[in-house]
Amino acid sequence: MNELPFVTIGIPCLNEEKFIEQVVRRVLAMDYPKDRMEVLVADGGSTDRTLEILAALEKEDPRVKTIPNPGKIQAAGMNEILRRFRGDVLIRLDAHADYASDYIRSCVQVLSETGADNVGGAARALAQNWFQKALCAALDSPLGVGGSKYRDADNEGFVESVFNGAFRREVFERAGMYDPGAITNEDAELNQRILEGGGKIYLSRKIVAYYYPRDSYRGLARQYFKYGKGRARTLLKHRGLPSPRPLIPFAFVVGGAVLLLSGRKKLTAAAFGAYALGTGIEAIRVGRKVAWWGPGVVWTLFPVLHVAHGLGMAAGLLHYTREPDWEEPERLEPRPAVSAARG
Repeated sequence: MNELPFVTIGIPCLNEEKFIEQVVRRVLAMDYPKDRMEVLVADGGSTDRTLEILAALEKEDPRVKTIPNPGKIQAAGMNEILRRFRGDVLIRLDAHADYASDYIRSCVQVLSETGADNVGGAARALAQNWFQKALCAALDSPLGVGGSKYRDADNEGFVESVFNGAFRREVFERAGMYDPGAITNEDAELNQRILEGGGKIYLSRKIVAYYYPRDSYRGLARQYFKYGKGRARTLLKHRGLPSPRPLIPFAFVVGGAVLLLSGRKKLTAAAFGAYALGTGIEAIRVGRKVAWWGPGVVWTLFPVLHVAHGLGMAAGLLHYTREPDWEEPERLEPRPAVSAARG
């Protein structure tokens, strides 16, 4: 990368009228040459004002293009983007997030400096209400995310996964595109294929992005149930995971269920008491930074995160063992040596 590469920003979305204009305008205002980038938004059939907003943005700036995503889910949307993108680098963005003004430039710089196949920053949670403030505190705890490196903004180095990601084009030629059947966990699944193929993923403090977490107990439980189910699918598909961390909530749920069914009341009470004590102490440690009410709310969030993820993985193991739905991902066709983006 002796010269600035042509970059494609890929954004899958569905019913994001509250966020899509903000994120697209943020991208268009970034400090990267205007003639070295394009923005492709794959819409999964929005029924709110998302398409109307995107149409106005397209008229305003020809770098913005909206493409249909018949598959609706994010993995399918990213594949629609990959079939059309002109870039030497693909940077995936979520609509439900915010990004630093030097995000594109930093991604390109870290790709060049490290030689990695995929680079990104930490998943920094950004709160807009009291619930999200407490949830951000819970997610800052090892008990909330299992010590995942890409959740820690202070980490730097080669890792298993990053938030969203910025990829060299060749990655999709070697490792394949996104798994079109992955309803969730599509980023981690792709990263696992990159690692299994000998590639490298780098987490950089220079790359700064924020995402907006769920704002209710119900939304959080549904999200983590889907996460667990997606992890189960990846586990069965690849017959393993890069780390045992995602299995811990599942082990807790199975262990708790076994204890409840065993009839051993004292042992069950001791185990659940130890869990309550441990999560309570940690809730005080991280929650007191939020407000006086923080520890109490954070304490209630830990079991939601753990149980929802564990139950999701259990459901996923049962479902995908009976009905496996994966196949070899489509590979991106290599293009001629002279880049179409530069021609």
